[in-house]
Amino acid sequence: MLNVLKAVLGRVREKWRPALLATAIAASSPGAQAQSLGNEGDPVPSQCLAMAQSLPGAIYARFDPPAYAAKPLKAAAKPGVVRITYVTHSTYLIETPEGIRIATDYAGWAGEGPTPDVVTMNKAHSSHNTSFPDPNIRYVLRGWDPEGGPARHTLTVGDVYIRNVTTDIRSGAGMEKDGNSIFIFETANLCIGHLGHLHHPLTPQHFAAIGRLDIVMVPVDGGLTMSQERMSEVMKRLQASIVLPMHRFAMPMDRFIALMGENFTADYRDSDTMEVSLSTLPRRPTVVVLQGT
Repeated sequence: MLNVLKAVLGRVREKWRPALLATAIAASSPGAQAQSLGNEGDPVPSQCLAMAQSLPGAIYARFDPPAYAAKPLKAAAKPGVVRITYVTHSTYLIETPEGIRIATDYAGWAGEGPTPDVVTMNKAHSSHNTSFPDPNIRYVLRGWDPEGGPARHTLTVGDVYIRNVTTDIRSGAGMEKDGNSIFIFETANLCIGHLGHLHHPLTPQHFAAIGRLDIVMVPVDGGLTMSQERMSEVMKRLQASIVLPMHRFAMPMDRFIALMGENFTADYRDSDTMEVSLSTLPRRPTVVVLQGT
């Protein structure tokens, strides 16, 4: 058991050595002492951020989470294990080790089971949001601010820390600033990202604000968001261990996987659900295709 733990720690240390070095540099620079706050006001540093605090112009989320009312834990994932289910289109259901349920790009359906604790939405199309979410959902996080400006979300719900990074989207009048959000979920020492309806390449400031991602959910339609070529370049830069495709209705999946290059491999599953922990992340970046449409 000790040897397994040493191996895991060694792999993590090697993979994220540049990020750790950048974090150390950032911590010694002016203004690097700013901290995010948890639901009770205690410091909750993001384990996924590498350089965001040190780059000027980085896109930040405001650190003012609502209070979280404790509730009995639901039987869900195993200790240290996150369960991810592909529901449909761009909706994935994330279940944390403590049983917190999160539905991404929620449009009214999050699959079978209890009502999600948290849902995220984006505004590009009606298939990514709803004006009438289930009133039993504790936190409804819109990826845009209806009153204008960037949406700002940073909160801790049970054992998951959630934040967002805004990007722009196309609209009838051109590009709409801050109309989309990339949501990042930190739980069980994993950094999980959902790119939403990404319409443009990410800047260095975006990458800095996102930080490390172990798992990323990415649209691969090749048209309504970005071309598969441009999206694959974003994936190569993020270097997540697991890539989960969404928007799977248009371009062939094999084409996107081929564009990822020889450093990535593919894993077609016979289930719509997978379980993952820090110790089970693949050594080689992998596009995991779960069952579903």
